Amino acid sequence: QVQLVESGGGLVQAGGSLRLSCAASGRTISTYAMGWFRQAPGKEREFVAVTMWSGGNSYLADSVVGRFTISRDKAKDTVSLQMDSLKPEDTAVYYCAASRPPFSLVKYSWETEYDYWGQGTQVTVSS
Repeated sequence: QVQLVESGGGLVQAGGSLRLSCAASGRTISTYAMGWFRQAPGKEREFVAVTMWSGGNSYLADSVVGRFTISRDKAKDTVSLQMDSLKPEDTAVYYCAASRPPFSLVKYSWETEYDYWGQGTQVTVSS
């Protein structure tokens, strides 16, 4: 079992930055794909970003390209989401997720590809 705990959420003005972190425990996630999803009020949960176990390949949702960066520290079993130039529409609960290998590079945005989820952290961007 893997436990994921997110941190770093909060309230920020539009144009500001936040850095989310996800700490894993229970077993190492060094071979897992690690992703971030978000869910805004009244909307379905959506894919934000994912990084592969090697840390070399990452994918971002079109809505955050150029503003968000995903990274991982394999030694510390953590994954981070640097969010810059935040917009009010980025307001949501952000969830960290982990996928055991093998991981489908075609389905990386599918929730069903992920085996473990954190409890979420609230990000609120004011206009």
